[in-house]
Parts: sequence; structure tokens; C-alpha cells
Amino acid sequence: MTTQDTLTIAGRAYSSRLLVGTGKYKDFEQTRAALDASGTEIVTVAIRRTNIGQNAGEPNLLDYVPPSRFTLLPNTAGCYSADDAVRTLRLARELLDGHDLVKLEVLGDPHTLFPNMPETLKATKTLVDDGFKVMVYCTDDPIQARMLEDMGAVAVMPLASLIGSGMGILNPWNLRLIIDQARVPVVVDAGVGTASDAAIAMELGCDAVLMNTAIAAARAPILMASAMKKGVEAGREAFLAGRMPKKLYSGAPSSPTEGLITAGPAK
Repeated sequence: MTTQDTLTIAGRAYSSRLLVGTGKYKDFEQTRAALDASGTEIVTVAIRRTNIGQNAGEPNLLDYVPPSRFTLLPNTAGCYSADDAVRTLRLARELLDGHDLVKLEVLGDPHTLFPNMPETLKATKTLVDDGFKVMVYCTDDPIQARMLEDMGAVAVMPLASLIGSGMGILNPWNLRLIIDQARVPVVVDAGVGTASDAAIAMELGCDAVLMNTAIAAARAPILMASAMKKGVEAGREAFLAGRMPKKLYSGAPSSPTEGLITAGPAK
């Protein structure tokens, strides 16, 4: 990739197109090692589950993941209503000295963690009106994605498959519909299981990929973080290069046939 091929979110440019979460690691030391191996610049933080100063006397994530090094992306994991999500992000803004770039997710079901879109739309409007720059976890519905963008979301984040499932991209066609219409970054969020899933998302034309469990739950999280970095970069390069057309039942030699040296007539 060229140095000019940057990801721009809410007016800020980033060289990495991989966003990484901070949950499910064995400790904060492993969290930081995985982040470094991934090359990420944007790091999600579940405000309801991670101490960033609200719990005095407990280990603080910010001691390992400082805002001077990473762009923090507070998220509302564990929220099941618009009101809870808005309250959580207002707390995050207070704890992070006015930080306004946030990730909104309002869940509809504790078993599937599928997004509740009516509540998500409601929370998006409230947060945008309150001055937040909102990146929104959503279904892979092109109509809902467009509604979120029209409300002022700075990025839409459709799921590839259920959170933590590792099932990969189940509906590439819907993702393409969202990508083709979007005027803001499209970030695949949830469901990536391995580096090839990340590469496929980028080959489709997604602007970035967000993941947590795929790295944290791997046998070797640090190594998987490095693999994910390479997968995202390879997928982006493939998208920019443009794949060859698919041809059914049409064999084509990989080398030109013109000008071949042929044997002369038999003597």
C-alpha cells in the first residue's frame, strides 16, 4: 500500500485499517503486546467492563494503552437500551477529558448479541445531537446503514456474523450493497475468525475491520494479531489492485502463445 492510502474517520487519518478490542486477554500486559503486534492505532474499550479510572485502586487499562499512543474508542458493549448506551458514553467522555469519538452498540439479545436497530437508531440521534462522533455497530441491512449515515454517523459497522462466533463473512452481498452506497467508512465488526476472513472483508472493499475475540481467543494471541495485520494489508492491496475477472469454463494460458519457437519441418 502507498503511504497515501490512509483510513480517515471523523477527519483524522490512520495508516492501519485494523481496529482491535481490549477484552478477553489474560492481563493488560498481553493486551498491549497484541495491540503492538497488530499495528492498530484505534483501540476499543468496553466502558462497562474495563477500568479506565472509574474504579479507584484497580489496574487501569490506560496505564498500558495510553491515549498518547492509541486512539481510544469507548464502546457500549453490554448495553441493551438507547438510554443505557447514551449514559455510558457520556461517562466515557467525562473520564477521557471530552473525548468524542465513540463506538455505539445496543444489543437486542444476550444469547446472539445481535443489534437492536430501533434502539440503535434512537441512541445514534441522541449522541450525534450531543456532539459525539459515532461509529455504529449494526445489522448488514443497507437501508438501516443508510439511515445511520443520514443521521450523522461517522462510520457504519455491519456485522459479518455474530459477535464472538468466528464464522467469518456470511453475507458478502449485503456488505457490497452497503459499501457501494456509503459515503462514510464501512468497518466490518464482529464475526471475523482468522486472517483470511479479514482479507476477504478488505477485498470486498470494506474500509477497515474491527476484531477482539479472534485475536484474544486464539491459541497464540500475539501471533494471531500479527497474522491479522498481514491479512488486512493483503486484502486491501488486492482490492486496490483489482482482481482478474472470473471465467467459467474458459481456460487461458498463463504465458503468451505468440512468437513461440517451433520446430522446423522434419528432414
